[in-house]
Amino acid sequence: MAETGDSGTMHVIVHGGAGGVPDDPQPRQAVLDEAAAAGTAEATPLDAVDAAVRVLESDVRFNAGVGGAVQSDGVVRTDAGVMTSDREAGAAAGMAGVEHAVSVARVVAEETPHVFVAGDHAVDLADDFGVATDVDLFTDETRARWADADPPQGSPKEHLAWLDSRFGGSTSDPTADSDEKEGTVTERGDFSDHDTVGAVAFDGESFATATSTGGRWFALAGRVGDVPQLGSGFYAAPAGAASATGAGEDIAKVTLSRRAVRHLEDGLSAQQAAETAIAEFGELTGSSAGVILLDSDGEAGSAFNSDGMQTSVARR
Repeated sequence: MAETGDSGTMHVIVHGGAGGVPDDPQPRQAVLDEAAAAGTAEATPLDAVDAAVRVLESDVRFNAGVGGAVQSDGVVRTDAGVMTSDREAGAAAGMAGVEHAVSVARVVAEETPHVFVAGDHAVDLADDFGVATDVDLFTDETRARWADADPPQGSPKEHLAWLDSRFGGSTSDPTADSDEKEGTVTERGDFSDHDTVGAVAFDGESFATATSTGGRWFALAGRVGDVPQLGSGFYAAPAGAASATGAGEDIAKVTLSRRAVRHLEDGLSAQQAAETAIAEFGELTGSSAGVILLDSDGEAGSAFNSDGMQTSVARR
C-alpha cells in the first residue's frame, strides 16, 4: 500500500468507545492520550492509526484485544478494519487469541488481494506475518465474570436461548439496567461501559482510519459486528476519514462511518459531519453510537448520543 507523508505534520484523534461514563475516567483518558501521542510519532497515517490502536488493544480498560468481551462459547474473538484515503482497505474478524487485530487487518490490506479474512484462517495469516497469536485475552475480572454467567452448553439454538436475556442493554455491558434478568451478573464492579476503540490520522495529504474491538458481551459465538465491515465501523476517502463505535448491528445497518464521511464530501466540517451523522443515526435506529472524524483542514470532530465517549486529539 503506497503512502507518502509529510514528516513534519500528523493529526490524530482516538476514541475509547461510546457507552456509559466510567467510574474513574482519568486512567482511561491517560491511555487515550498516550495512544494519540504514539500515533503522531509515526511517519504515515496508516502507521499512526496502527500504533495508536495497538496501545488501546493492550490496555484492559478497553474492549479490544486483552480484556475483550466473551462470546457464548467462552471465547474472546477480536475484529478490526483499516482503510486509507486512496481506498485501500483490509479487515479481519473472529480471531481467537489475537491481541492486535488492527495489525492483522493491515496485513490483509497490504499483503493480500482481499479486503476481509475471518476466523481460523485470519489467525493463521496473522501468525505467518508475525502478529502474535495464542494470546490469553482474558483478565482475572473477565474470567470471573464469565464463570458467574452460567455458561450455556449445546447447540447454537441453545446458546440463543441463553443469550436472549443477556445480550443487549447498553452497547457494551448487557448487565446494565438488567437486575431482573435471571442469571445475569448484576454487580458491575470494574465493568464500566466501554466499547470499540478507533483512530483516525491525517498528515496534510492523506488519511487513514482503524477500528478494533473485542465484540459485545454474551453475543452468539461467531458474531461479527460493525467494526470490520467497510463503511460501518471505519471508512476513509480523500475528503476525510471516520471511526465509529456503539450498537454494532445498527451501525452496520446504516453504514455510519460512510455516512459521516459523505457529509465531509458535501462540505461540512468534521464536527458538523459528526453531529449530523449521529443525529441521523439516532433518528433511524433509536440506538446509541459515537463517531470521530478528521477533515481535509486537519480539524477533528466527534459526536455521540450515549452517556459518554472519551477521545483524545494530538498533533505534531
